[in-house]
Amino acid sequence: MPPPSSPWHHLRKRVHLICFAIFLILPFFNIVRFDIPHQRFYFAGQEIWINEFAIVFFTMMFLMFLIVVSSIFYGRVYCGYLCPQMIFSEASMALQAQLRRRVTKKFAQWKPAKRERLASTLFYSILAVASVGLAFIFIAYFVEPRDLLRSLARLDIQTAAGIAGASVTLLTFLDFAFVRLNFCTTVCPYGYLQGMLGDGKTLLVHYRDETHECIECKKCVRVCPMGIDIRDSPFQIECVHCAECIDACDEVLARLKKPGLIHYAWGEKGPLSAGTKQPWDAKRVIILAVLFCYASALLVAMSMRHSVLVQVAPVRTSTTFRLGADGRVYNQFRYSISNRGGRPAEVVFSIHQLPGATLALSPNPIPVKPGATITGEFEISSGGRSAAVSHFTIVSSTVPDQVEDTIPMTFLAPEGK
Repeated sequence: MPPPSSPWHHLRKRVHLICFAIFLILPFFNIVRFDIPHQRFYFAGQEIWINEFAIVFFTMMFLMFLIVVSSIFYGRVYCGYLCPQMIFSEASMALQAQLRRRVTKKFAQWKPAKRERLASTLFYSILAVASVGLAFIFIAYFVEPRDLLRSLARLDIQTAAGIAGASVTLLTFLDFAFVRLNFCTTVCPYGYLQGMLGDGKTLLVHYRDETHECIECKKCVRVCPMGIDIRDSPFQIECVHCAECIDACDEVLARLKKPGLIHYAWGEKGPLSAGTKQPWDAKRVIILAVLFCYASALLVAMSMRHSVLVQVAPVRTSTTFRLGADGRVYNQFRYSISNRGGRPAEVVFSIHQLPGATLALSPNPIPVKPGATITGEFEISSGGRSAAVSHFTIVSSTVPDQVEDTIPMTFLAPEGK
């Protein structure tokens, strides 16, 4: 256990707990979630359909750009404080160590090998149950949670959701039982990218001992979850900036009434982060300006989208118009209405700028249930004399959103009619 005077450790664990809570909550409130079977993407409470892929793409790009910006400013802060692999790997290692201590204390009379077998059995049993829960939450980001819960209750391993759940459960168990933080140094590319993203003012963990105060206790090495010696270099790819070595050095040297030798610093030669603010330069101002513009554009795009999408197109077959027995000219049109909102809606069609025209559509308004898409056809007839090609507009009014869409159209008639 870390000593009471471990501010960075305790801060990091509080952040881990907050991240875990967010991980549990997000899929059930549709804040950020893909619904693959229904081809939906939920973001900030809005339901975005697959035909709005541009918004989905730019939202994902924005989140990636946000991580890149945080890396330029604060180095590996994502790895040490926010990365799910780090959070669950450390939780797994802490659980295993805690079980070993408790088993050793309670069964001190047993042989070490027997105690180890008991501790391992308990650990793997708890991890197996936890893997099912974590896999359920993870798959809930891609499948409706209620549908997934029904599949889990049936022990379904035949549908796509069931197969995915079983696979993720197995991978989760193997990951947090055996791989853990080795993932960070063997698979994850983020450490390599950070070497390209950082600059001379990026936050890092730095060992500084100009006056040779180091007492070679090596506690900083023993507490490092990645097993490195921070004194070798602040740019080791394994370093995730978790600050465990900072707490360890401060705790040991405080007994000698000396300041610690390991710190967060703004660059290898920059000032220590304690008591100083993030150094600014033109590069950082430009990056933040781009991030602000990107976020603003995304918010504008989200605010401009309509929850009800109305599309109208003319039906042009071998005959572009029809002459009725009543002497009127008929043009046929096809409509598609998609209710991308969470409440029922109605769409009313009307025509403008086509004198003497009549819209033959029943019912009008057209009711549309939430999440539904309705298609149909209607005719517009004209009995007056008009040009062979007349331009007019179809106006769709959505209730209760009170949104109007103006759709330009053309009406075809025979010459001289």
